[in-house]
Amino acid sequence: MRSMRIYLDHNATSPLRESARNAMLAALELHGNASSIHAEGRKAHALLDDAREAISRAVGAIAPMVVFTSGGSEANNLALKGAPVRRLIVSTIEHPSVLEAAKVSGKQVDIVPVDGQGIIDLFALDQLLARGPKTLVSVMLANNETGVIEPVRDVVAVAHRHGALVHCDAVQALGKIAVNFGLLGVDLLSVSAHKLGGPWGAGALIIRDGLALFPLIHGGGQELRRRAGTENIAAIAGFAAAVQEKILEIKSLRDYLELRLEGTKIFGAEAERLPNTSCFAMPGLAAETALMALDLAGFAVSSGSACSSGKVAKSHVLAAMGIAPDLASSAIRVSLGWTTTPQDIEQFISAWAKLIARRKAA
Repeated sequence: MRSMRIYLDHNATSPLRESARNAMLAALELHGNASSIHAEGRKAHALLDDAREAISRAVGAIAPMVVFTSGGSEANNLALKGAPVRRLIVSTIEHPSVLEAAKVSGKQVDIVPVDGQGIIDLFALDQLLARGPKTLVSVMLANNETGVIEPVRDVVAVAHRHGALVHCDAVQALGKIAVNFGLLGVDLLSVSAHKLGGPWGAGALIIRDGLALFPLIHGGGQELRRRAGTENIAAIAGFAAAVQEKILEIKSLRDYLELRLEGTKIFGAEAERLPNTSCFAMPGLAAETALMALDLAGFAVSSGSACSSGKVAKSHVLAAMGIAPDLASSAIRVSLGWTTTPQDIEQFISAWAKLIARRKAA
């Protein structure tokens, strides 16, 4: 058994960066409420303003458009439930925080399919938008399981032609590829801290200037009355620090890994993907078996379909792509990050080869 573990599950949570840790520790020294007018409160408010500015710059927006939330799930819920529309159109591969929020929103919900590579069907979207009431379209920028990047600008062109709004869940994309609110052309954008080396419990919804949303949380006047409650200053400070780190240059490691995975099926391989993500399967090797063996060997990886219970669940993403259930049940997701080294990849390749060899010998 390995004495040192190797973490390759950055799409679930990326370890806290030193810059984020330092920013959080400094923020914890403050003891004023950002809504108070005394000197202590003004210090906290100044930190909040600086963080809002940093995050707005990182995503190509302006500071007043940034509404801090407890994370990506809350940001997605605020977008879907708060948008001034009567209908939601969501892609079939969206994160559960989008799919479940749509179900309970009280609005009409339509689902748009994807092709075999996981790319949204723009023709089907156009057909859906040709009829029906005022609509919000929600399409992620990059899929958390496969890493496949969606043609969001094309989605926006189709949606805006029909007078629809567009929400984009960019939680998995931020920090891995360039994310620019203005260039994407969307009306709402969700981001989160812990996927890029920031802390848990901090996220934001970027709201197009002039677009009014109904708040989920009522109370005080925080976040320009769009999200009541005292802000998590320390987590927000960590978020702001992490978002200023350089975008990962890690595609060569991911590509090398995939070249060495003989006999595996790589999902979404023909589409543009996040540079850090590989979702693959060895036919006949159950994901749960592989995950347990790799964990014992010292590797933290994931099934692309890990659910909140910590168990391996069926992947709605791979099902939507038309992947056969027996192959989908073998899917493993390896996601690289800022801590990943070439030695980590070499050691994973060795461990995977040993696992396959033992399976063939059994």
